[in-house]
Amino acid sequence: MSKLLVLDVVGLTPRLLAHMPRLRALAADGFQAGLGTVLPAVTCSAQSTFLTGLPPSGHGIVGNGWYFRDLGEVLLWRQHNALVGGEKLWQAARRDRPGYTVANVCWWYAMGADVDWTVTPRPIYRADGRKDPDCYTDPPSLHDELTAKLGPFPLFSYWGPGAGIASSAWICRAAEHVLAAHDPDLTLVYVPHLDYDLQRHGPSDPRAAAAAAELDTVLAPLLDAAAGRTTVVLSEYGITDVSRPVDVNRALRAEGLLRVHTQDGMEYLDPWTSRAFAVADHQIAHVYVRDPAEVPAVAKLCASIEGVATVLDQDGKAAHGLDHPRSGELVLLAEPDSWFTYYYWLDDARAPDFARVVEIHRKPGYDPAELFFDPAAPGAAKRRAALALLRKKAGLRYVMSVVGLDAGARAVRGSHGLLPADPADAPVLLCSAPAPAGAPPRSRYEATEVKDLLLRLAQP
Repeated sequence: MSKLLVLDVVGLTPRLLAHMPRLRALAADGFQAGLGTVLPAVTCSAQSTFLTGLPPSGHGIVGNGWYFRDLGEVLLWRQHNALVGGEKLWQAARRDRPGYTVANVCWWYAMGADVDWTVTPRPIYRADGRKDPDCYTDPPSLHDELTAKLGPFPLFSYWGPGAGIASSAWICRAAEHVLAAHDPDLTLVYVPHLDYDLQRHGPSDPRAAAAAAELDTVLAPLLDAAAGRTTVVLSEYGITDVSRPVDVNRALRAEGLLRVHTQDGMEYLDPWTSRAFAVADHQIAHVYVRDPAEVPAVAKLCASIEGVATVLDQDGKAAHGLDHPRSGELVLLAEPDSWFTYYYWLDDARAPDFARVVEIHRKPGYDPAELFFDPAAPGAAKRRAALALLRKKAGLRYVMSVVGLDAGARAVRGSHGLLPADPADAPVLLCSAPAPAGAPPRSRYEATEVKDLLLRLAQP
């Protein structure tokens, strides 16, 4: 079978590809096509569809996180592959070729997957509360190979105010090492760089084009190292310009539907007693309603919120492949210029302390304000960060309190999650080889067709 390298260049669109000559050249002897995405057009849902061929209603990944009803908790960015239902790409390949080998370099839900080599970000959570950069690998020896060659995984350039090219460069160099040292039949590589400045500044800002050009340079050695393999490049979504944060949870709280509990003067979402609350995820939000009889009234309220374009009920979810028990009773879609915050407090003085830090696992929703030093006072935020780093180096506890609240939300200029309206802002698929035998070139593939396409490309 042909060996495959599959690069998930998150956020790649035809508009950005214009600034990436090395990546464009990949398709010179192969093909380029538009790529449909799924609703919600977010990382965990899209990647799971690529690898299973199923919509979220089939594989169960209804967003980057959801309300775990059996636990009574909102959890985002889980990592265990057992959460993903359906047959995976490599499992299908092994039916025809037992022993088919697979490397996963930073695609999501990597931990516990039945692949041969795994690399995924995983900080060291120390007993005293400190968090140090690191990664998880399987086999464990791969960790030492990579850190000896590349240094520790640059966690703080992977997400947060310092997010930048260093993390994508590390991932690409790690993938080159895996290719050279282990020669997998299938290598999956997630490259996040375009997610950062496009969310910070929006795709219309010149810094978006600069980020694309910078990434093109970083990708070149990996593309060279993959010579002789079939290389497929795809993306999960396109990022579009936004200017309006929408506080769904605050609207639900104002109507007495969302409840909080208080500790040390800080307010925490109380999902156990709330009649309705939202799990915000970029431009979509799952609204969980405790009493089915209240769903119509909650739907009417949500439809009245400025910035909400559509409220999907059970039929609407089914029409979009989102009718899964993990979904909210309602799913909200934002207006194109809007995105949803997770904020539920009414007074910033009552916000929980995790609101002002990079804390992707404790916030009950996605927070792109984490990409900025507090825009209300960036200098002061950077000074607090420097002091925290000094405490960390001294082995002391520290709090990296640098994230803005409302000012941070207003600073966000790019988002995603909706189905694209303009093909220039839609995902794209590039392939270094011609279309599979017996399949004429196509101008578009759906996300649910990627698994079958990759299996056909792997055939001799």
